Amino acid sequence: MKYGTNSLGSGAQVFEPVTLGFPSRKQMGKTEFKGTTIGRNAVLRSGTIIYCDVTIGDDFSTGHNVMIREDTTIGNKVAIGTASVIEGTCTLGSNISIQSMVFIPTRTTIGNGVFIGPNAVLTNDRYPPTGKPELMGPVIEDNVAIGANVTILPGVRLGRGCGVAAGSVVTKDVPPGVLAIGSPARFRSLPKEMMRS
Repeated sequence: MKYGTNSLGSGAQVFEPVTLGFPSRKQMGKTEFKGTTIGRNAVLRSGTIIYCDVTIGDDFSTGHNVMIREDTTIGNKVAIGTASVIEGTCTLGSNISIQSMVFIPTRTTIGNGVFIGPNAVLTNDRYPPTGKPELMGPVIEDNVAIGANVTILPGVRLGRGCGVAAGSVVTKDVPPGVLAIGSPARFRSLPKEMMRS
């Protein structure tokens, strides 16, 4: 199913039902608006819904029942696992692996080479449900690895090449190249097995 004006590159595999260009609130009722743009060799599995004003690079893939909201930009070679949600107005780099059931809120930035384990939850509202101060998702720099069942609080910055252990709750910025572990997370040396460039 398509809404608006969409572009899907060559080599795409689409397993129905998939929805492209779903209208955001400001586009509802309109027939002419920018839909979804996806590069070459995409694999879109059934249940995928991608809103309007989303631009995605080459070699993109989704699991089943993935939702990506409006005003999101995604680079090349990005895989998004089953039942994951990207809430819109987000920027994702390239070479990213997002596992199943991950929640990424509005106004999140994710760099290149990032791994996010299953059931991780990123947040953007420090004092819910007020939205005050302004909603701000985490900033995840390049080559970060996030384990399963992690929670990351609003506005937290994860430094380049750091790791977050499974089940951790990250309440403050994580310096580059260290491991955050526990609830609330404390910092330790990054195991050599996790070190990335």
